[in-house]
Parts: sequence; structure tokens; C-alpha cells
Amino acid sequence: MTSSEITFPLQSARTMRFTLGAPRAFTVSPDGERVAFLRSGSGTDRSTRLWVLDLAGDGAPRERVVADPAVLLGGSAERLSVQERARRERSREGASGIVGYAVDAAAELAAFALSGKVYVAELRAGTARALPVPGPVIDPRPSPDGRHIAYVSKGALRVVSAGGDEDRALAEPEDAQVSYGLAEFIAAEEMQRSRGFWWSPESDRMLVARVDNSPVQRWWISDPAHPERKPAEIAYPAAGTPNAVVRLFVVNLAGEHTEVVWDRARFPYLAQVHWSSGGAPLLLVQARDQQSQLHLAVDPETGTTRTVHVDEDPVWLDLFPGVPAWAPDGRLVRIADEGGARVLAVGDRPLTGAQLQIQAVLDIGESDILLTASAGERAAGPEIGESHVYRVNELGVERVSEGVGVHSAVRAGGVTVLVSTSPDRPGTTAQVLRDGKRITTVTNHAEQPVLSVRAQLTEGGARRIPCAVLLPTGYKESDGPLPVLMDPYGGPHGRRVVATHNTHLTSQWFADQGFAVVVADGRGTPGRSPGWEKAVKHNLALSLDDQVDALHALAERFPLDLERVAIRGWSYGGFLAGMAVLRRPDVFHAAVVGAPVTDQRLYDTHYTERYLGDPAARPEVYAYNSLVTDEGLSHAAEQVRPMLIVHGLADDNVVVAHTLRLSSALLAAGRPHEVLPLSGVTHMTPQEKVAENLLLLQVDFLKRSLAGPA
Repeated sequence: MTSSEITFPLQSARTMRFTLGAPRAFTVSPDGERVAFLRSGSGTDRSTRLWVLDLAGDGAPRERVVADPAVLLGGSAERLSVQERARRERSREGASGIVGYAVDAAAELAAFALSGKVYVAELRAGTARALPVPGPVIDPRPSPDGRHIAYVSKGALRVVSAGGDEDRALAEPEDAQVSYGLAEFIAAEEMQRSRGFWWSPESDRMLVARVDNSPVQRWWISDPAHPERKPAEIAYPAAGTPNAVVRLFVVNLAGEHTEVVWDRARFPYLAQVHWSSGGAPLLLVQARDQQSQLHLAVDPETGTTRTVHVDEDPVWLDLFPGVPAWAPDGRLVRIADEGGARVLAVGDRPLTGAQLQIQAVLDIGESDILLTASAGERAAGPEIGESHVYRVNELGVERVSEGVGVHSAVRAGGVTVLVSTSPDRPGTTAQVLRDGKRITTVTNHAEQPVLSVRAQLTEGGARRIPCAVLLPTGYKESDGPLPVLMDPYGGPHGRRVVATHNTHLTSQWFADQGFAVVVADGRGTPGRSPGWEKAVKHNLALSLDDQVDALHALAERFPLDLERVAIRGWSYGGFLAGMAVLRRPDVFHAAVVGAPVTDQRLYDTHYTERYLGDPAARPEVYAYNSLVTDEGLSHAAEQVRPMLIVHGLADDNVVVAHTLRLSSALLAAGRPHEVLPLSGVTHMTPQEKVAENLLLLQVDFLKRSLAGPA
């Protein structure tokens, strides 16, 4: 099908928002001879394969397939366990096939799960085989020496030799509520910790998380379209309710256990674990209110811990990829909020200042640290929506990435894979650099979009709110003002105003339907400063204030018809859209409210309590920040605006109860609205037809709702 025959909604759905066919999940071997990565065969192929890019020798770099699901499964359909489906939902993984892998220290042996089985692949030889172990299997990982594979099956942590023999359980659950080696819901969904066991550098033992879900309340997710099916039971720790009990053990290959001891009553969250040759095992544990945390070094012989560093913040403490970790000289590497900036600290010394907003540590080398950062709030000439890769050491800061865009990297053995996106071209570019010089580019099979983005990145209002404005393709000033569609996420963790092309594709498509689309990243969104993010403590409605301020400021420079303003959003953006038409109908005239968090008491502990505190101690805060309580609705204006509320019935993150409670509250208040339930759809909406038609239905609703004289 040619680009002239396909519509953007269909293409976007079929390509999973243009992510299929793009290389990802890079690993560089320590000898600099190989780069392993994942990629599907085309821009519409959902089955991901494991590839290797060979860099050794005098010949040109060569890409080759190491493991192909179609070959390994003999053409059979992939089967996923309930646990694997849940793991993929937590990681927002919508593809199939080999969606994750782990390697040994030399990056010569890879292990991955496929259709519930353990597979290993020899990356040099390019061969892959299944191991005869009990399944279904989750998260297989080779030991650093490549001699063993550890994995989880039915809640037990097991180990098998790389040759497939000597399979045995090292830690078995005492009952159905206990698992070993898996991340609990809160860790996977909110803490960026997707794993539950960590090999020692010597390959002789592991740190293993034991999760007991028995204290966690039970919810039931059912699909009314299939009344013959039993509801699915989930352990969901809603705000103010008990979390899972997480303990940590040192487990050797003989199955002997030593418990790691810390003050779990005061610091119940096991946020991060790091074990490398750089030093003792390192833990980051948080208090439930997330205002204090400890960096702990573990004695693996006794399980005792010593405090390396203490962090405290009167608002909250954030978690960051790549830290904590050890520098080669034994100093602690961390990211901290100091002096109004987010800095990289090594030992007691910050190595960066207000010029950068550190986002993640990518690699810790002998002479430098590789990281990603955006321009700080106080930097001269802020780069709106950009993120760059930097090298940092005691001598200073050097930018590695070039050109406007969002960049990240993976590095080892003198080789860096620099992954870049740009506002000027679609997709990602993965350049392979050796000693800073480009030697090749990894092939990208992602489809070219049938439309081109024309996003104008700017700032709006007295607070200099980062914004993107998109007008219809071919718009001329003589066309006059346009109806406005605010298209935000607008809250914590979700940065939407970024200097990339594909991020704004859907917004551009809406613009081409006759709207001026505005995306605004107000207070609470990341990438600017700690103070900007933490301003929303106890008051998420500030997100709405900034949407209004940005809209009015941009109307002075762009053709925005303020008499016809709609807003659409999903998840936090859905909450924001619902609040917009309820509390500011003088500004917003219609809303598409997607998977909204309407009752904050129904969302999880680690996320909600970070921003709103303990619901038992601050019930008025929860009431004000909800859309369904009497207190929350009391702020709603009398004027009624059209609302289309959309929700997947299989959503186990923002459960459909949020939408049902909002609909009931609106009905009780005599407020007309529309509800679109999506049978069998989770928070991701990965189904092709659903994703395609959902865009078309939104446009139809928005045009109907904003119809009338300009």
C-alpha cells in the first residue's frame, strides 16, 4: 500500500506509532567488537528479532540476525503467560517476539524469554537454542561468566547451566502470594525497577528480592463483553493502603540464603539495586513519604548494611536511571537536587551546576561519566525540548551529541552508539562511533510517516511555559483564526514538548483536520528544574493554570480562536482534560478525557502519595485534586461543556472505575457526557483497529462539539 493510499490513523496504528522496525535496546561488548540490539523486520512487523552488528576485523560493519522468533518457534504462535503479559504492560511493551534480553559480562552469550521458554544465543557464532527448563519463564539472565542462566518460573528463582543441565530452584515461594526474583507492581510501574535479582560480579551468588503480596488489597478486572470469562485478580496497592512486603536475600548457587538487613519499617521501598566490580552491593531504599532515602552498602557474607549517603527533601526525592553506582575509585555516583538544580555528584562533590538538568547516567568510565541532560532553567539560551549526551569529569563538561534534538547513548570498549531524534526528520538515527568518529549507522526499518510535522517550539506566559504549536499544513494568515486543540500530558514524568519529529505526528494530524494544536508542559512536567516539577505538591490543579496561561499568551502570536477551544489527553492528560471543562468552562469548550485518574484514592501508593501525601492525613488534598468527590466537584462551574470519556476495560493501571465514578458523579449532577468503553483494551491501546478508529472518533466529537460561528 503506497503512502497516497494509506491514512495517517491507519499507518500510525499499524506501525505502533512508527516504533516498529526501529533498532533499540543496544548493548556494546566490552571489547568493542559487537553491538547487540533488537529490531523487527519492517515498519509493520510486530515480531522483534535479536541482531548483532559486527565491528571486528578490517571489513565493513555487518548486521546479522542471531535469533528470529519465527524460526525458533517453527511458525507457531507465541504464547504469553499472565505474568509475562503483566510485565509487558508495566514496561509499555506492545511488540511481540524477543522484546528483551540480557547478556554476560563479555556480551558473548545472550538469554531471552520467548513463548514462555528460555533461549540462549551465542552472539559470536550467531546460534540460538532453547533450554529444557520448566516454564512459563520470566526474565532469564546469564551470570557474568556466562556459565549459568538464572530465571523465574511460577514465582521461584531457578538456575540452569548454559548448556541446559543442572536446572534447580534456588528460592521457592512459601505460598501463592510470594515470589522470588520479580519486581512488585509498584517497583515496575513507578520506580523504574523492572527486575528482582542481580548476579554478583564473581557469578557465585545473587541478590534476590522476595515479594509478599498478601497485605495488598485485591481488585478484580473483568470484561463485560465476555461474561463467560472469570475476572482477573490483581494485587493493587491504592493510595493509603498496604504495599507488598519486599525483602532482599543473598542466595548462593547451593541455595543458601542470607537476608539483607536494613530498617524496612522506616524505608520500605527497595528502589534501586546495583552490584558491580566497583564495590560492595549498593541499595537505594526510600521512606514511604519519599522525603528521605538511604544509600546502603551490603556485606554479602553477613547481610549487614552500612549507610553510605543520606538524602532528604521536604517535598519529595526523585529516582533516576543509572544511579546509584560506584565510580572506579570507589566514590558514590548519584544525581541530586542541590541549589535549585539537578546535578551529578561524585562522592561529596557536584560535578555539574545550574547549566544542566541531569536526567540519567548512561555509563561510568575510568576517566569520565556519560550522561543525558537538558539545559537548566538558568542556562543562557535554553534549548526548548532538547536533551543531549555529555561527558563529565573533574575537568569539566563536554557535549557529545550534535544538532537540535533528543539524544541518548550506550557505550563500552571505546564504542558508543549514539541514538538521536530530530525535529527535522522522522524516526531515530543510531550512529556507531569509535573513539568519537562515526564508523556506521544501524539500519532503521521504521516507516516514513505520510505527513510531515511543522511544530514551532516556543515559550508562553510569564512563567515561560515550554510549548509546541502546530498549524494545518498549508495554512495561510488569510485563513483567519483556527479552533484550538490543547493536546497535553501536562504532568509528572511526561515531557511532551520535545525537539523530535515523531512525538508531534498525531498532533500534526489533528492540526491538519483544521485545528491549531497547542502542547504545553506546565509545572509538574520534567526537564526544566526541580522547583518546576515539585511546584505541584498537594495541588495538581496548577497544571491546569499553566495550560490556560500558555493558551492566552500564545493567542497574542498565533491564530487561535479563543471562542472555540478543546482539550484532549490520556492518563494524567485525561485527568487534566476532565478538570479543564469542569473547572474552567470559560476557557475550554469540549474535552476528550482518555483513561483519566478521576479519584486519586484509586491510584497507586508510590505515585499518588509522592504528590498528595497520605490520604488519611490529608483527605482534603485528595478531595480537592479529584474530579468525583463533593469537594472536587464543588469547584466545577455551572456551565456544561461536552465531554467524551474513553477507557479500556482491561486497564490494570488506571482501572475503569475512575471513568465509571466520574460518569456517575456527572449524571448525579445532571451533566450530559459521552462514555466510550473499549473492550479488552489496556492502558496502552495497542490494538490496531482500536488505535486507528479512536483518532477518527475523537476528531468527529471535537468537530461536532466546536461547531458554530467562528
